[in-house]
Amino acid sequence: MQVTINNLKEKCNYLQSIINGIDDQIMVIKEDYSVEIMNSALSETMKNIEIVDPKHPKCYEVIHHRSTPCSLSEGHLCPLKVVLETQKRTKIVHDYYDDNGKKYYIELSSTPLFDKEKNCNSIIVTARDISFHLKAQDKLREQKETLNYQANHDTLTGLPNRALFNDRIEQGIKKSKRNNTKLALFFIDLDHFKKINDSMGHNVGDEVLEVVARRLNETIRKEDTLARLGGDEFTVIMESLHQVEDVSLLAQKILKVLDKPIVIEENKLHLSGSIGISFYPEDGDNTHDLLKKADVAMYKAKDMDRNNFQFYSSEMTELIFEKDILEVSLRQALRNEEFVVYYQPQVNGETDMLIGLEGLVRWRSPNMGLVSPGKFIHLLEKNNLIIQLDRWVMKTAMIQMVQWYNQGLNPGVLSVNISINQLEDKDFIATLEEMLITSKCKAEWIELEVTEEHIAHNPDNTMTIFNQLSEIGIKIVVDDFGTGYSSLSGLKNLPINKLKIDQSFVRNLPEDDVIAKSVIALSQSLNLEVITEGVETKVQRDFLIENGCENIQGYFYARPMPADKIESVLLKGF
Repeated sequence: MQVTINNLKEKCNYLQSIINGIDDQIMVIKEDYSVEIMNSALSETMKNIEIVDPKHPKCYEVIHHRSTPCSLSEGHLCPLKVVLETQKRTKIVHDYYDDNGKKYYIELSSTPLFDKEKNCNSIIVTARDISFHLKAQDKLREQKETLNYQANHDTLTGLPNRALFNDRIEQGIKKSKRNNTKLALFFIDLDHFKKINDSMGHNVGDEVLEVVARRLNETIRKEDTLARLGGDEFTVIMESLHQVEDVSLLAQKILKVLDKPIVIEENKLHLSGSIGISFYPEDGDNTHDLLKKADVAMYKAKDMDRNNFQFYSSEMTELIFEKDILEVSLRQALRNEEFVVYYQPQVNGETDMLIGLEGLVRWRSPNMGLVSPGKFIHLLEKNNLIIQLDRWVMKTAMIQMVQWYNQGLNPGVLSVNISINQLEDKDFIATLEEMLITSKCKAEWIELEVTEEHIAHNPDNTMTIFNQLSEIGIKIVVDDFGTGYSSLSGLKNLPINKLKIDQSFVRNLPEDDVIAKSVIALSQSLNLEVITEGVETKVQRDFLIENGCENIQGYFYARPMPADKIESVLLKGF
Protein backbone atom coordinates (compact mmCIF):
# COMPACT_ATOMS: atom_id res chain seq x y z
CA MET A 1 0.00 0.00 0.00
CA GLN A 2 2.85 2.35 0.93
CA VAL A 3 4.52 1.61 -2.39
CA THR A 4 1.37 2.49 -4.24
CA ILE A 5 1.01 5.79 -2.39
CA ASN A 6 4.65 6.63 -3.06
CA ASN A 7 4.17 5.79 -6.74
CA LEU A 8 1.17 8.09 -6.88
CA LYS A 9 3.13 10.86 -5.20
CA GLU A 10 5.95 10.41 -7.67
CA LYS A 11 3.53 10.57 -10.57
CA CYS A 12 1.85 13.67 -9.13
CA ASN A 13 5.20 15.35 -8.59
CA TYR A 14 6.20 14.36 -12.08
CA LEU A 15 3.04 15.82 -13.58
CA GLN A 16 3.41 18.95 -11.43
CA SER A 17 6.96 19.42 -12.65
CA ILE A 18 5.69 19.14 -16.23
CA ILE A 19 3.04 21.83 -15.85
CA ASN A 20 5.49 23.98 -13.83
CA GLY A 21 7.70 24.00 -16.88
CA ILE A 22 4.99 25.71 -18.93
CA ASP A 23 5.04 29.52 -18.99
CA ASP A 24 1.27 29.82 -19.41
CA GLN A 25 -0.81 29.76 -16.24
CA ILE A 26 -2.55 26.40 -15.76
CA MET A 27 -5.14 25.31 -13.21
CA VAL A 28 -7.78 22.67 -12.66
CA ILE A 29 -11.07 24.14 -11.45
CA LYS A 30 -13.73 22.10 -9.72
CA GLU A 31 -17.45 22.76 -9.98
CA ASP A 32 -17.45 24.85 -6.77
CA TYR A 33 -14.87 27.23 -8.38
CA SER A 34 -12.04 25.88 -6.15
CA VAL A 35 -8.63 25.42 -7.75
CA GLU A 36 -7.47 21.84 -7.27
CA ILE A 37 -4.19 22.05 -9.18
CA MET A 38 -2.14 24.97 -10.48
CA ASN A 39 1.34 25.45 -11.91
CA SER A 40 4.09 27.69 -10.57
CA ALA A 41 3.41 30.33 -13.24
CA LEU A 42 0.01 30.85 -11.59
CA SER A 43 0.99 30.33 -7.95
CA GLU A 44 3.65 33.06 -8.27
CA THR A 45 0.90 35.59 -8.94
CA MET A 46 -0.84 34.71 -5.63
CA LYS A 47 1.86 36.12 -3.36
CA ASN A 48 0.31 39.59 -3.20
CA ILE A 49 -3.31 38.46 -3.35
CA GLU A 50 -5.59 38.04 -0.35
CA ILE A 51 -7.11 34.56 -0.46
CA VAL A 52 -9.89 33.59 1.96
CA ASP A 53 -8.71 29.96 2.19
CA PRO A 54 -5.16 29.69 0.79
CA LYS A 55 -5.35 25.86 0.83
CA HIS A 56 -8.47 25.94 -1.36
CA PRO A 57 -8.28 29.15 -3.44
CA LYS A 58 -11.15 30.03 -5.77
CA CYS A 59 -10.47 30.57 -9.45
CA TYR A 60 -12.01 34.03 -9.43
CA GLU A 61 -9.67 35.06 -6.61
CA VAL A 62 -6.66 33.87 -8.54
CA ILE A 63 -7.50 35.05 -12.06
CA HIS A 64 -9.80 38.00 -11.48
CA HIS A 65 -8.77 39.02 -7.94
CA ARG A 66 -12.45 39.13 -6.92
CA SER A 67 -14.23 37.92 -3.79
CA THR A 68 -17.29 36.59 -5.67
CA PRO A 69 -17.65 34.35 -8.73
CA CYS A 70 -17.18 36.28 -11.97
CA SER A 71 -20.19 36.26 -14.28
CA LEU A 72 -21.23 37.36 -17.73
CA SER A 73 -23.43 40.09 -16.28
CA GLU A 74 -20.36 41.69 -14.71
CA GLY A 75 -18.59 41.81 -18.05
CA HIS A 76 -16.35 38.78 -17.40
CA LEU A 77 -16.30 35.53 -19.32
CA CYS A 78 -15.95 32.74 -16.75
CA PRO A 79 -15.52 29.44 -18.61
CA LEU A 80 -16.50 27.04 -15.80
CA LYS A 81 -20.28 26.89 -16.17
CA VAL A 82 -20.18 26.95 -19.95
CA VAL A 83 -17.72 24.06 -20.19
CA LEU A 84 -19.53 21.99 -17.54
CA GLU A 85 -22.85 22.46 -19.34
CA THR A 86 -21.66 21.93 -22.91
CA GLN A 87 -18.79 19.53 -22.09
CA LYS A 88 -16.92 21.08 -24.98
CA ARG A 89 -13.64 22.94 -25.27
CA THR A 90 -13.92 26.73 -25.29
CA LYS A 91 -11.60 29.62 -25.92
CA ILE A 92 -12.42 33.15 -24.77
CA VAL A 93 -10.57 36.45 -24.50
CA HIS A 94 -11.21 39.13 -21.88
CA ASP A 95 -9.43 42.25 -20.82
CA TYR A 96 -7.64 42.61 -17.51
CA TYR A 97 -6.09 45.57 -15.70
CA ASP A 98 -3.12 45.23 -13.36
CA ASP A 99 -2.63 47.27 -10.16
CA ASN A 100 -1.06 50.08 -12.20
CA GLY A 101 -4.05 50.32 -14.53
CA LYS A 102 -2.26 48.76 -17.49
CA LYS A 103 -4.57 46.82 -19.77
CA TYR A 104 -3.90 43.24 -20.79
CA TYR A 105 -5.76 40.72 -22.91
CA ILE A 106 -5.98 37.20 -21.45
CA GLU A 107 -6.94 34.17 -23.54
CA LEU A 108 -8.53 31.36 -21.51
CA SER A 109 -8.52 27.92 -23.12
CA SER A 110 -10.75 25.50 -21.19
CA THR A 111 -11.17 21.73 -21.54
CA PRO A 112 -13.64 19.49 -19.65
CA LEU A 113 -12.24 16.70 -17.38
CA PHE A 114 -14.15 13.45 -16.90
CA ASP A 115 -14.04 10.90 -14.06
CA LYS A 116 -14.30 7.11 -14.40
CA GLU A 117 -18.07 7.33 -14.75
CA LYS A 118 -17.57 9.90 -17.54
CA ASN A 119 -19.06 12.66 -15.44
CA CYS A 120 -17.69 16.15 -15.94
CA ASN A 121 -17.16 17.90 -12.64
CA SER A 122 -14.00 19.92 -13.29
CA ILE A 123 -12.12 21.67 -16.05
CA ILE A 124 -8.53 22.48 -16.92
CA VAL A 125 -7.86 26.09 -17.88
CA THR A 126 -4.81 27.62 -19.54
CA ALA A 127 -4.44 31.40 -19.28
CA ARG A 128 -2.20 33.17 -21.75
CA ASP A 129 -1.34 36.85 -22.06
CA ILE A 130 -1.95 37.63 -25.73
CA SER A 131 -1.67 41.43 -25.45
CA PHE A 132 1.54 41.60 -27.45
CA HIS A 133 0.12 39.22 -30.04
CA LEU A 134 -3.03 41.33 -30.50
CA LYS A 135 -1.04 44.54 -30.67
CA ALA A 136 1.18 42.98 -33.32
CA GLN A 137 -1.92 41.89 -35.23
CA ASP A 138 -3.40 45.41 -35.04
CA LYS A 139 -0.14 46.91 -36.21
CA LEU A 140 0.06 44.41 -39.04
CA ARG A 141 -3.54 45.22 -40.01
CA GLU A 142 -2.82 48.94 -39.98
CA GLN A 143 0.27 48.41 -42.11
CA LYS A 144 -1.76 46.27 -44.51
CA GLU A 145 -4.48 48.93 -44.76
CA THR A 146 -1.83 51.60 -45.28
CA LEU A 147 -0.12 49.58 -48.00
CA ASN A 148 -3.47 48.81 -49.62
CA TYR A 149 -4.40 52.51 -49.57
CA GLN A 150 -1.02 53.49 -51.02
CA ALA A 151 -1.36 50.83 -53.72
CA ASN A 152 -4.75 52.20 -54.79
CA HIS A 153 -4.44 55.96 -54.25
CA ASP A 154 -2.37 58.76 -55.69
CA THR A 155 0.21 59.93 -53.14
CA LEU A 156 -0.10 63.60 -54.10
CA THR A 157 -3.87 64.15 -54.31
CA GLY A 158 -5.24 61.18 -52.38
CA LEU A 159 -7.50 60.34 -55.33
CA PRO A 160 -7.92 56.79 -56.66
CA ASN A 161 -5.00 55.90 -58.93
CA ARG A 162 -4.98 53.88 -62.13
CA ALA A 163 -5.23 50.54 -60.30
CA LEU A 164 -8.34 51.54 -58.34
CA PHE A 165 -9.75 53.33 -61.41
CA ASN A 166 -9.52 50.06 -63.38
CA ASP A 167 -11.36 48.20 -60.64
CA ARG A 168 -14.08 50.87 -60.29
CA ILE A 169 -14.80 51.09 -64.02
CA GLU A 170 -14.93 47.30 -64.34
CA GLN A 171 -17.45 47.20 -61.50
CA GLY A 172 -19.35 50.08 -63.11
CA ILE A 173 -19.55 48.24 -66.45
CA LYS A 174 -20.88 45.11 -64.72
CA LYS A 175 -23.47 47.16 -62.83
CA SER A 176 -24.55 49.01 -65.98
CA LYS A 177 -24.86 45.72 -67.87
CA ARG A 178 -26.90 44.21 -65.03
CA ASN A 179 -29.24 47.24 -64.72
CA ASN A 180 -29.34 48.04 -68.44
CA THR A 181 -28.07 51.60 -67.84
CA LYS A 182 -25.41 53.79 -69.42
CA LEU A 183 -21.98 54.77 -68.10
CA ALA A 184 -19.89 57.75 -69.16
CA LEU A 185 -16.11 58.02 -68.89
CA PHE A 186 -14.54 61.50 -68.80
CA PHE A 187 -10.87 61.87 -69.73
CA ILE A 188 -9.67 65.27 -68.47
CA ASP A 189 -6.36 66.84 -69.46
CA LEU A 190 -5.21 70.23 -68.17
CA ASP A 191 -4.32 72.70 -70.91
CA HIS A 192 -0.86 74.35 -70.71
CA PHE A 193 0.00 72.64 -67.40
CA LYS A 194 3.47 71.79 -68.69
CA LYS A 195 4.25 75.52 -69.01
CA ILE A 196 3.48 76.05 -65.31
CA ASN A 197 5.60 73.06 -64.33
CA ASP A 198 8.57 74.16 -66.48
CA SER A 199 8.47 77.85 -65.60
CA MET A 200 7.57 77.71 -61.88
CA GLY A 201 8.89 74.32 -60.79
CA HIS A 202 7.36 71.01 -59.82
CA ASN A 203 6.46 72.14 -56.29
CA VAL A 204 4.09 74.76 -57.69
CA GLY A 205 2.87 72.24 -60.24
CA ASP A 206 2.06 69.79 -57.44
CA GLU A 207 0.12 72.48 -55.55
CA VAL A 208 -1.86 73.23 -58.71
CA LEU A 209 -2.74 69.53 -59.09
CA GLU A 210 -3.89 69.36 -55.47
CA VAL A 211 -6.16 72.39 -55.95
CA VAL A 212 -7.54 70.96 -59.20
CA ALA A 213 -8.21 67.58 -57.56
CA ARG A 214 -10.07 69.24 -54.68
CA ARG A 215 -12.19 71.40 -57.00
CA LEU A 216 -13.06 68.48 -59.26
CA ASN A 217 -14.01 66.37 -56.26
CA GLU A 218 -16.38 69.11 -55.09
CA THR A 219 -17.95 69.34 -58.56
CA ILE A 220 -18.82 65.72 -59.33
CA ARG A 221 -21.76 63.81 -57.84
CA LYS A 222 -21.22 61.72 -54.71
CA GLU A 223 -21.75 58.50 -56.65
CA ASP A 224 -19.15 59.41 -59.32
CA THR A 225 -15.50 58.29 -59.16
CA LEU A 226 -12.70 60.80 -59.73
CA ALA A 227 -9.23 59.37 -60.35
CA ARG A 228 -5.79 60.68 -61.27
CA LEU A 229 -4.09 58.48 -63.84
CA GLY A 230 -0.81 60.39 -63.65
CA GLY A 231 0.65 63.78 -64.53
CA ASP A 232 -2.20 66.20 -65.29
CA GLU A 233 -4.61 63.50 -66.46
CA PHE A 234 -7.81 62.88 -64.51
CA THR A 235 -10.81 60.66 -65.16
CA VAL A 236 -14.41 60.67 -63.95
CA ILE A 237 -16.62 57.58 -64.03
CA MET A 238 -20.27 58.62 -64.20
CA GLU A 239 -22.66 55.71 -63.58
CA SER A 240 -26.44 55.18 -63.72
CA LEU A 241 -27.10 57.65 -66.53
CA HIS A 242 -30.70 58.32 -67.49
CA GLN A 243 -30.16 61.17 -69.97
CA VAL A 244 -27.16 62.37 -71.95
CA GLU A 245 -27.84 65.96 -70.89
CA ASP A 246 -26.52 65.10 -67.40
CA VAL A 247 -23.11 64.29 -68.95
CA SER A 248 -23.06 67.58 -70.83
CA LEU A 249 -24.03 69.48 -67.69
CA LEU A 250 -21.23 67.92 -65.63
CA ALA A 251 -18.68 68.56 -68.41
CA GLN A 252 -19.68 72.24 -68.46
CA LYS A 253 -19.34 72.46 -64.67
CA ILE A 254 -15.87 70.89 -64.81
CA LEU A 255 -14.70 73.32 -67.51
CA LYS A 256 -16.08 76.21 -65.47
CA VAL A 257 -14.29 75.15 -62.29
CA LEU A 258 -11.02 74.56 -64.18
CA ASP A 259 -11.27 78.06 -65.60
CA LYS A 260 -11.15 79.65 -62.13
CA PRO A 261 -7.76 81.25 -61.32
CA ILE A 262 -5.48 79.47 -58.83
CA VAL A 263 -3.41 81.68 -56.53
CA ILE A 264 -0.09 80.19 -55.37
CA GLU A 265 2.70 82.22 -53.79
CA GLU A 266 0.92 85.44 -54.84
CA ASN A 267 0.87 84.21 -58.44
CA LYS A 268 -2.51 84.05 -60.16
CA LEU A 269 -2.41 81.05 -62.47
CA HIS A 270 -4.95 80.42 -65.22
CA LEU A 271 -5.80 76.95 -66.43
CA SER A 272 -8.34 75.35 -68.69
CA GLY A 273 -9.17 71.78 -69.57
CA SER A 274 -9.94 69.54 -72.50
CA ILE A 275 -12.41 66.72 -71.88
CA GLY A 276 -13.09 63.62 -73.94
CA ILE A 277 -16.11 61.47 -73.17
CA SER A 278 -16.97 57.89 -74.15
CA PHE A 279 -20.08 55.87 -73.33
CA TYR A 280 -20.84 52.31 -72.32
CA PRO A 281 -22.17 50.44 -74.21
CA GLU A 282 -22.12 52.60 -77.38
CA ASP A 283 -18.33 53.11 -77.50
CA GLY A 284 -17.14 49.89 -75.87
CA ASP A 285 -17.86 47.25 -73.27
CA ASN A 286 -14.47 47.11 -71.55
CA THR A 287 -12.06 49.44 -69.78
CA HIS A 288 -9.47 49.50 -72.57
CA ASP A 289 -11.90 50.54 -75.30
CA LEU A 290 -13.70 53.16 -73.21
CA LEU A 291 -10.44 54.74 -72.01
CA LYS A 292 -8.91 54.70 -75.48
CA LYS A 293 -11.95 56.35 -77.06
CA ALA A 294 -12.28 58.95 -74.30
CA ASP A 295 -8.61 59.77 -74.91
CA VAL A 296 -9.28 60.15 -78.65
CA ALA A 297 -12.21 62.46 -77.89
CA MET A 298 -10.00 64.50 -75.53
CA TYR A 299 -7.48 65.15 -78.31
CA LYS A 300 -10.37 66.14 -80.53
CA ALA A 301 -11.27 68.74 -77.87
CA LYS A 302 -7.66 70.02 -77.84
CA ASP A 303 -7.72 70.36 -81.63
CA MET A 304 -10.80 72.59 -81.29
CA ASP A 305 -8.95 75.37 -79.41
CA ARG A 306 -9.02 73.51 -76.07
CA ASN A 307 -11.24 74.47 -73.08
CA ASN A 308 -14.14 72.37 -74.38
CA PHE A 309 -15.47 68.84 -74.30
CA GLN A 310 -16.09 66.37 -77.08
CA PHE A 311 -17.76 62.98 -77.31
CA TYR A 312 -16.10 60.11 -79.11
CA SER A 313 -19.27 59.89 -81.20
CA SER A 314 -19.58 62.94 -83.46
CA GLU A 315 -23.35 62.37 -83.62
CA MET A 316 -23.55 62.71 -79.84
CA THR A 317 -21.54 65.92 -79.93
CA GLU A 318 -23.88 67.37 -82.56
CA LEU A 319 -26.93 66.33 -80.56
CA ILE A 320 -25.71 68.03 -77.38
CA PHE A 321 -24.64 71.09 -79.34
CA GLU A 322 -28.08 71.34 -80.91
CA LYS A 323 -29.76 71.09 -77.51
CA ASP A 324 -27.48 73.74 -76.05
CA ILE A 325 -28.31 76.05 -78.95
CA LEU A 326 -32.00 75.22 -78.58
CA GLU A 327 -31.94 76.08 -74.87
CA VAL A 328 -30.42 79.50 -75.56
CA SER A 329 -32.99 80.10 -78.31
CA LEU A 330 -35.85 79.13 -75.98
CA ARG A 331 -34.80 81.64 -73.35
CA GLN A 332 -34.70 84.29 -76.05
CA ALA A 333 -38.11 83.14 -77.32
CA LEU A 334 -39.65 83.64 -73.88
CA ARG A 335 -38.23 87.16 -73.71
CA ASN A 336 -39.44 88.02 -77.23
CA GLU A 337 -42.82 86.24 -76.88
CA GLU A 338 -42.24 84.09 -79.96
CA PHE A 339 -44.90 81.61 -78.83
CA VAL A 340 -48.45 81.35 -80.14
CA VAL A 341 -51.52 79.48 -78.92
CA TYR A 342 -53.20 77.07 -81.33
CA TYR A 343 -56.65 75.68 -80.60
CA GLN A 344 -57.98 72.21 -81.38
CA PRO A 345 -61.77 71.82 -81.45
CA GLN A 346 -63.58 69.39 -79.17
CA VAL A 347 -66.82 68.20 -80.75
CA ASN A 348 -70.02 66.39 -79.78
CA GLY A 349 -69.82 63.44 -82.17
CA GLU A 350 -73.57 62.94 -82.30
CA THR A 351 -74.43 66.53 -83.31
CA ASP A 352 -71.07 67.58 -84.86
CA MET A 353 -71.34 70.75 -82.73
CA LEU A 354 -68.28 72.38 -81.14
CA ILE A 355 -68.32 72.07 -77.33
CA GLY A 356 -64.86 73.38 -76.46
CA LEU A 357 -61.24 73.97 -77.41
CA GLU A 358 -57.90 72.77 -76.18
CA GLY A 359 -55.21 75.45 -76.09
CA LEU A 360 -51.90 74.13 -77.41
CA VAL A 361 -48.66 76.10 -77.49
CA ARG A 362 -46.47 76.40 -80.58
CA TRP A 363 -43.12 78.12 -80.99
CA ARG A 364 -42.90 80.43 -83.97
CA SER A 365 -39.11 80.51 -84.27
CA PRO A 366 -37.53 83.08 -86.64
CA ASN A 367 -34.94 80.45 -87.65
CA MET A 368 -36.81 77.15 -87.46
CA GLY A 369 -40.37 78.16 -88.30
CA LEU A 370 -43.30 76.64 -86.39
CA VAL A 371 -41.98 74.18 -83.76
CA SER A 372 -44.26 71.64 -82.02
CA PRO A 373 -44.09 71.33 -78.21
CA GLY A 374 -42.57 67.83 -78.38
CA LYS A 375 -39.32 69.48 -79.46
CA PHE A 376 -38.97 71.94 -76.58
CA ILE A 377 -41.33 71.30 -73.61
CA HIS A 378 -38.92 68.86 -71.90
CA LEU A 379 -36.11 71.45 -72.06
CA LEU A 380 -38.33 74.09 -70.48
CA GLU A 381 -39.29 71.65 -67.72
CA LYS A 382 -35.67 70.71 -67.06
CA ASN A 383 -34.64 74.36 -66.72
CA ASN A 384 -37.77 75.33 -64.73
CA LEU A 385 -38.89 77.72 -67.47
CA ILE A 386 -42.17 75.88 -68.02
CA ILE A 387 -44.04 77.91 -65.37
CA GLN A 388 -43.35 81.12 -67.26
CA LEU A 389 -44.66 79.57 -70.50
CA ASP A 390 -47.70 77.97 -68.80
CA ARG A 391 -48.76 81.33 -67.39
CA TRP A 392 -48.36 83.05 -70.74
CA VAL A 393 -50.48 80.38 -72.48
CA MET A 394 -53.25 80.60 -69.87
CA LYS A 395 -53.34 84.38 -69.92
CA THR A 396 -53.33 84.55 -73.74
CA ALA A 397 -56.04 81.90 -74.09
CA MET A 398 -58.25 83.54 -71.46
CA ILE A 399 -58.08 86.90 -73.25
CA GLN A 400 -58.96 85.17 -76.53
CA MET A 401 -61.94 83.39 -74.96
CA VAL A 402 -63.30 86.70 -73.63
CA GLN A 403 -62.96 88.27 -77.08
CA TRP A 404 -64.93 85.43 -78.71
CA TYR A 405 -67.71 85.56 -76.12
CA ASN A 406 -67.86 89.38 -76.44
CA GLN A 407 -68.33 88.90 -80.21
CA GLY A 408 -71.38 86.74 -79.54
CA LEU A 409 -69.59 83.51 -80.45
CA ASN A 410 -69.74 80.30 -78.41
CA PRO A 411 -66.30 78.60 -78.13
CA GLY A 412 -67.52 76.43 -75.23
CA VAL A 413 -64.97 75.51 -72.57
CA LEU A 414 -61.23 76.09 -72.94
CA SER A 415 -58.92 73.25 -71.84
CA VAL A 416 -55.37 74.20 -70.90
CA ASN A 417 -52.58 71.81 -69.90
CA ILE A 418 -50.64 72.58 -66.71
CA SER A 419 -47.26 71.09 -65.82
CA ILE A 420 -46.23 69.52 -62.51
CA ASN A 421 -43.97 72.55 -61.95
CA GLN A 422 -46.96 74.86 -62.25
CA LEU A 423 -49.15 72.66 -60.06
CA GLU A 424 -46.59 72.67 -57.25
CA ASP A 425 -45.80 76.40 -57.49
CA LYS A 426 -46.87 78.14 -54.27
CA ASP A 427 -48.26 81.15 -56.19
CA PHE A 428 -50.29 79.08 -58.66
CA ILE A 429 -53.78 79.65 -57.24
CA ALA A 430 -53.23 83.35 -56.53
CA THR A 431 -51.81 83.91 -60.04
CA LEU A 432 -54.72 82.05 -61.63
CA GLU A 433 -57.30 84.11 -59.74
CA GLU A 434 -55.53 87.31 -60.77
CA MET A 435 -55.58 86.19 -64.44
CA LEU A 436 -59.32 85.56 -64.28
CA ILE A 437 -59.91 89.01 -62.84
CA THR A 438 -57.65 90.97 -65.19
CA SER A 439 -58.84 89.13 -68.33
CA LYS A 440 -62.51 89.17 -67.19
CA CYS A 441 -62.66 85.48 -68.07
CA LYS A 442 -65.28 83.43 -66.24
CA ALA A 443 -64.06 80.41 -64.28
CA GLU A 444 -66.73 78.17 -65.85
CA TRP A 445 -65.14 78.82 -69.27
CA ILE A 446 -61.89 77.14 -68.16
CA GLU A 447 -60.86 73.58 -67.41
CA LEU A 448 -57.33 72.49 -66.57
CA GLU A 449 -55.81 69.26 -67.86
CA VAL A 450 -53.43 67.42 -65.53
CA THR A 451 -51.79 64.14 -66.53
CA GLU A 452 -52.47 61.05 -64.48
CA GLU A 453 -48.72 60.78 -63.80
CA HIS A 454 -48.60 64.28 -62.31
CA ILE A 455 -51.57 63.55 -60.06
CA ALA A 456 -49.77 60.54 -58.60
CA HIS A 457 -46.56 62.54 -58.08
CA ASN A 458 -47.72 64.26 -54.87
CA PRO A 459 -51.29 63.15 -54.09
CA ASP A 460 -51.70 65.18 -50.86
CA ASN A 461 -50.66 68.44 -52.50
CA THR A 462 -52.75 67.58 -55.58
CA MET A 463 -55.84 67.09 -53.41
CA THR A 464 -55.35 70.52 -51.82
CA ILE A 465 -54.87 72.29 -55.16
CA PHE A 466 -57.80 70.51 -56.80
CA ASN A 467 -60.11 71.48 -53.95
CA GLN A 468 -59.07 75.12 -54.31
CA LEU A 469 -59.65 75.00 -58.08
CA SER A 470 -63.06 73.43 -57.52
CA GLU A 471 -63.99 76.22 -55.11
CA ILE A 472 -63.05 78.81 -57.75
CA GLY A 473 -65.30 77.02 -60.25
CA ILE A 474 -62.65 75.62 -62.58
CA LYS A 475 -63.14 72.07 -63.85
CA ILE A 476 -60.38 69.47 -63.77
CA VAL A 477 -59.61 66.94 -66.50
CA VAL A 478 -57.37 63.90 -66.04
CA ASP A 479 -55.28 63.86 -69.21
CA ASP A 480 -53.70 60.77 -70.84
CA PHE A 481 -55.90 58.58 -68.68
CA GLY A 482 -54.99 54.89 -68.68
CA THR A 483 -51.23 55.45 -69.11
CA GLY A 484 -50.42 56.12 -65.45
CA TYR A 485 -50.85 54.37 -62.14
CA SER A 486 -53.81 56.06 -60.48
CA SER A 487 -55.90 53.83 -58.26
CA LEU A 488 -59.67 53.82 -58.49
CA SER A 489 -59.98 54.81 -54.83
CA GLY A 490 -57.61 57.73 -55.45
CA LEU A 491 -59.74 59.00 -58.34
CA LYS A 492 -62.94 58.73 -56.30
CA ASN A 493 -61.49 61.03 -53.64
CA LEU A 494 -60.38 63.75 -56.06
CA PRO A 495 -62.72 66.55 -57.20
CA ILE A 496 -62.23 65.81 -60.91
CA ASN A 497 -64.83 66.37 -63.65
CA LYS A 498 -63.64 64.58 -66.74
CA LEU A 499 -61.40 61.77 -68.01
CA LYS A 500 -59.57 62.08 -71.31
CA ILE A 501 -58.78 58.75 -72.97
CA ASP A 502 -55.23 58.73 -74.30
CA GLN A 503 -54.86 58.51 -78.08
CA SER A 504 -52.73 55.35 -77.78
CA PHE A 505 -55.92 53.46 -76.87
CA VAL A 506 -57.81 54.87 -79.87
CA ARG A 507 -55.31 54.10 -82.59
CA ASN A 508 -56.31 50.44 -83.07
CA LEU A 509 -60.05 50.77 -82.56
CA PRO A 510 -62.27 48.89 -82.94
CA GLU A 511 -59.99 45.80 -82.92
CA ASP A 512 -58.24 46.68 -79.65
CA ASP A 513 -61.16 48.00 -77.63
CA VAL A 514 -60.70 46.67 -74.08
CA ILE A 515 -59.14 49.72 -72.43
CA ALA A 516 -61.32 52.27 -74.24
CA LYS A 517 -64.46 50.44 -73.16
CA SER A 518 -63.13 50.09 -69.59
CA VAL A 519 -62.37 53.82 -69.25
CA ILE A 520 -65.80 54.77 -70.63
CA ALA A 521 -67.48 52.39 -68.17
CA LEU A 522 -65.33 53.73 -65.33
CA SER A 523 -66.24 57.34 -66.11
CA GLN A 524 -69.93 56.43 -66.16
CA SER A 525 -69.69 54.61 -62.80
CA LEU A 526 -67.96 57.64 -61.26
CA ASN A 527 -70.43 60.04 -62.89
CA LEU A 528 -67.63 61.77 -64.82
CA GLU A 529 -67.58 63.19 -68.32
CA VAL A 530 -65.30 61.46 -70.80
CA ILE A 531 -63.58 62.69 -73.94
CA THR A 532 -61.28 60.89 -76.38
CA GLU A 533 -58.29 62.47 -78.12
CA GLY A 534 -56.50 61.34 -81.25
CA VAL A 535 -59.64 60.32 -83.17
CA GLU A 536 -58.75 60.25 -86.87
CA THR A 537 -61.32 58.07 -88.64
CA LYS A 538 -65.08 57.75 -88.91
CA VAL A 539 -64.83 54.14 -87.72
CA GLN A 540 -63.13 55.26 -84.51
CA ARG A 541 -65.65 58.04 -83.94
CA ASP A 542 -68.66 55.78 -84.51
CA PHE A 543 -67.28 53.10 -82.21
CA LEU A 544 -66.76 55.61 -79.37
CA ILE A 545 -70.25 57.08 -79.75
CA GLU A 546 -71.84 53.62 -79.76
CA ASN A 547 -69.99 52.77 -76.54
CA GLY A 548 -70.99 55.90 -74.65
CA CYS A 549 -68.29 58.49 -75.45
CA GLU A 550 -69.75 61.28 -77.58
CA ASN A 551 -67.06 63.92 -76.89
CA ILE A 552 -64.41 63.72 -79.58
CA GLN A 553 -61.09 65.48 -80.24
CA GLY A 554 -58.81 64.68 -83.15
CA TYR A 555 -57.87 65.11 -86.80
CA PHE A 556 -61.20 63.60 -87.88
CA TYR A 557 -62.74 66.99 -87.12
CA ALA A 558 -59.79 69.40 -87.12
CA ARG A 559 -56.11 69.83 -86.47
CA PRO A 560 -54.91 72.49 -83.99
CA MET A 561 -55.22 75.90 -85.67
CA PRO A 562 -54.56 79.58 -84.91
CA ALA A 563 -57.27 81.82 -83.43
CA ASP A 564 -58.35 83.40 -86.74
CA LYS A 565 -59.17 80.00 -88.28
CA ILE A 566 -61.05 78.94 -85.14
CA GLU A 567 -63.13 82.09 -85.53
CA SER A 568 -64.19 80.88 -88.98
CA VAL A 569 -65.26 77.52 -87.47
CA LEU A 570 -67.24 79.33 -84.77
CA LEU A 571 -69.04 81.37 -87.43
CA LYS A 572 -69.66 78.70 -90.07
CA GLY A 573 -69.25 75.36 -88.31
CA PHE A 574 -67.41 72.33 -89.77
